[in-house]
Amino acid sequence: MPTIDLAKDDLRALNQQLQTAARAVAEAQSNETQWRIDNPRGSHAIAVGLDGPIAVTVGGSTGYYCAGMNKEASITVEGSAGPGVAENMMSGTVVIEGDASQYAGATGRGGLLVVKGNAASRCGISMKGINIVVHGNIGHMSAFMAQSGTLVVCGDAGDALGDSLYEARLFVRGSVKSLGADCVEKEMRPEHLELLADLLERAGADARPEEFRRYGSARQLYTFNIDNASSY
Repeated sequence: MPTIDLAKDDLRALNQQLQTAARAVAEAQSNETQWRIDNPRGSHAIAVGLDGPIAVTVGGSTGYYCAGMNKEASITVEGSAGPGVAENMMSGTVVIEGDASQYAGATGRGGLLVVKGNAASRCGISMKGINIVVHGNIGHMSAFMAQSGTLVVCGDAGDALGDSLYEARLFVRGSVKSLGADCVEKEMRPEHLELLADLLERAGADARPEEFRRYGSARQLYTFNIDNASSY
């Protein structure tokens, strides 16, 4: 397994090396699929823009935008992640063993983001198809303007959950401090329990689907109506 030490090696060179390796594997020109990064020391933009099925393990905590724009790669952070982890993720899997700072998974279009600790404010903001599973709690304004995808929270949710959301699916096992504009609790049907069971298993979460409540859009604010002005 190639190991890159950021205490000695250049971050830009690291990302170029990983991107080249990912493309080579995707094009069946290489079978070097396992990579490790030591001493990340909170560096920003580690393992971004990967476009192929390689596995990257980061041996410590990262700064801003780790695993951004990920496609097909599996990235594990053995620590916590700064703001914007897995932003605009397209596919693949990103696992944060610790906590995630604000706007984790923002604008994500696909793939699975797992946070085994807590996630701060705006988790899943403007998500567009990504699946996010948080083992702990999430902060305020999470899933703001979430268009599609699924956010699963095994702990509690902060203020204004799902404010102005569209068709994203939200599942919370614990308490919700408050719901955002146009977000309402909805009936949990068999297909939702099936979806939850699959995501919880894939995320390694020790929770049962029956313990969760489902939230979604009331579909009242899709288009502007002057009578609803106070709700915006």
